[in-house]
Amino acid sequence: MSPTAFPAATLNAAGLNRQAVFDLSALPADILQTLEKIAGALDSYRQLILIGHGGRLLWDCVKASGSASANPIDEFTVSTIAQCFAAELPDTRYAFLYPSDHPIGLQQLGSLAGWHHASPFMVGIDERWGSWSAYRAVLLTDTHFAPSAKVDRNHPCRSCLDTPCIERCPARALDEGRLDLDRCLDFRRQAASPCQFTCLARLACPVGREHRYSDEQMRHVYGISLRWIQGLPDADRSIQRQQNSRRL
Repeated sequence: MSPTAFPAATLNAAGLNRQAVFDLSALPADILQTLEKIAGALDSYRQLILIGHGGRLLWDCVKASGSASANPIDEFTVSTIAQCFAAELPDTRYAFLYPSDHPIGLQQLGSLAGWHHASPFMVGIDERWGSWSAYRAVLLTDTHFAPSAKVDRNHPCRSCLDTPCIERCPARALDEGRLDLDRCLDFRRQAASPCQFTCLARLACPVGREHRYSDEQMRHVYGISLRWIQGLPDADRSIQRQQNSRRL
């Protein structure tokens, strides 16, 4: 069967405007081992599809859907993708690996797609979207789509001389050029912390500023992580690092 183009229009219109298709046979061995631990034998599938969003459109679509779910973005994402497959790919076998609590290695997949560069404040960054993007879904499929070419963009932090994210962090959690997670979380826990429902370092970054989330979306996504860390034992802070990096 000849490869076909991924049907992106429906997902783009819903704000799920980043898609990357990988042939399973081309993925690194460590990723395949992780997939097998989560999904079992992969014989029924040919490809992995990574879906994300950039900018504010997804949140606008989620709000317009009227979802009352505690996790409306995840609910909307799963529902939209399922509707897309039912309408456009009705005979396709697929399985969601994410959203879930599985350690799926989203940033590694993002790096393979060319979406992800590490920023001092831990959220991934790229030249177009800045830090205003996130991973929303990972699927195994039996599709025959043309694999995606890796996005080729420069790492914007390498040419940043002013480092406003480091200067504007009130917790001084970036003073060493990378995130001191303990200092960040301790500052966010404080009753009067200005970083409870936002990240001032992230807001200070000029890259992709035109795509910045609304205050309402910021409060939602940082509210999720705040509820998590308020009851988080010190031993589980590595889990919080993963939760932050994939949902914001």
